[in-house]
Amino acid sequence: MPVQVPPGIDATSVSSWLIGHVEGAAGPFRFVPIVGGRSNLTYTVTGGDGRRFVLRRPPLGKVLATAHDMAREHRIIAAVHPTGVPVPQPLGLCTDAGINGAPFYVMSFVDGEVLDTPQSVHDMPHVRRRQVAEDLFDVLADLHAVDVDACGLGDLAKREGYVERQLRRWSKQWAASKTREVPAVDEVAIRLGETIPAQQAVCIAHGDYRFGNCIVDVEAGRVSAVLDWELCTLGDPLADVGYLGVYWADDADGRSRPNDPSREPGFPAYDELVKRYARRSGRDVSDVEYFVAFSAFRLAVISEGVLARYQAGVMGDRVDPTVVEHFRTSTVELAESALAAVRSWSS
Repeated sequence: MPVQVPPGIDATSVSSWLIGHVEGAAGPFRFVPIVGGRSNLTYTVTGGDGRRFVLRRPPLGKVLATAHDMAREHRIIAAVHPTGVPVPQPLGLCTDAGINGAPFYVMSFVDGEVLDTPQSVHDMPHVRRRQVAEDLFDVLADLHAVDVDACGLGDLAKREGYVERQLRRWSKQWAASKTREVPAVDEVAIRLGETIPAQQAVCIAHGDYRFGNCIVDVEAGRVSAVLDWELCTLGDPLADVGYLGVYWADDADGRSRPNDPSREPGFPAYDELVKRYARRSGRDVSDVEYFVAFSAFRLAVISEGVLARYQAGVMGDRVDPTVVEHFRTSTVELAESALAAVRSWSS
């Protein structure tokens, strides 16, 4: 019985490329989609000898010109990997769209768990929950301590005016991908632009840093790999810290994203972890609440972009109406949350 090949993979061409460009890769290869991602498509690739890799490519069909740059994402993890910040090892980049219909890159497979739901930690002892939470913030502080010039990313983006650049970018993204009018998105963008804190440093800003984009070694209580670098840029370190604040819930009744486990008992409070980050990084975190609002705005735009891709049929999998509805309502909820936060901040 022939092996079924998932959408987004030309098995013959990609297999030939892997053998020719990834050291030690041996066919035949089996390609299995990694579920959960709503942006770039990601696959586990298993060789004939049992060795596993991970392949990432853009969504199927038409995508926004500024998004899904595989060469840029590969460059970032190749620069970060030698620094000691845990990322998968980059193994190869294909920029020839003729091979697989779009550029793609291959990286090492990292064993572990992705803690992307409350249920994902139900078997984890409370002491391990604290350990992985503390390590999540420690790894972020270490990422922000990387010298952008020494690692070769000094020209990744402009160094100053991070929030201004981001507000312009996400406002344009909103205009390009929105499926309906959501007045709160437009209002919060204006209010955020009126109250921008001074940028205190230039660092590698991951842009989507959270448990759901990390592989965790549960037994060791540590982060084994940080994933999904497509939104990475140079920017203010508090943007990543504030982004975690959108996801974090300090108790079972607290508001958090449904794809985060922090509402479960045993996880430290967000404020405690922000203080830990401040001690490790030596940075001033007094403006972190602005960046929580800023991050909720960004997530609202991202949510709408995912909704637009589902409606356009470019996600490469069967559409689940409940998932589509989740993104439809999330856009509004996140925009209103951001607006409430920035109103409070600027009052």
